[in-house]
Amino acid sequence: MKTSDKILHKIKREGQITARQLADDLSITSMGARQHLQALEDDGLLNYSDIKVKVGRPARHWFLTQKGHNQFIDRHQDLSIDIIDAIDHAFGQSGINKIIAEREAKIFQRYQQRLSQCSSIEEKLHTLVLLREQEGYMAELETTEDGYLLTENHCPICHAAKQCPTLCQSEINIFQALLKEECQIVRQEHIIKGSHRCRYRITLTQ
Repeated sequence: MKTSDKILHKIKREGQITARQLADDLSITSMGARQHLQALEDDGLLNYSDIKVKVGRPARHWFLTQKGHNQFIDRHQDLSIDIIDAIDHAFGQSGINKIIAEREAKIFQRYQQRLSQCSSIEEKLHTLVLLREQEGYMAELETTEDGYLLTENHCPICHAAKQCPTLCQSEINIFQALLKEECQIVRQEHIIKGSHRCRYRITLTQ
């Protein structure tokens, strides 16, 4: 993967970043990091904001522009939106609800089949993260004092979900149905509400 692609993926996963942080993480010079960031800004993929610090010059934090985010959007997004519009036109909201319910049931069945082979909640969550990663969600799992944080740094159905928010509810329905015996799941951050990622707090109940 080219350095510029590594930078885009890193910012997509982690949010805003400084040139110094980037240099440390990628083992390149600060000058090299700034040159890459500048080139990506020239391409319209990055922008920055200067944040005041207690001592010295403001720290420059780089983030993805909409064009930058669009580098991660699946090519079938427009087709998905067209299909949703067509279903809505032909069958109304009830038709959309039926399609989403069918999708939800199929995903749940597929996930449940994989998770049924796991012997612990941690193994189940790592398997779930792997499934989501394979589907393009850039998923990560972090352990906390009372459970876990599941982070999805990209949403391949984002544009369709903006058109049809029921898809987002379907996603958390699947998680809750899969893990309801062992934990509670609450969405804390949401891409379509302005966050750069979706994040779920998973609290163990056993």
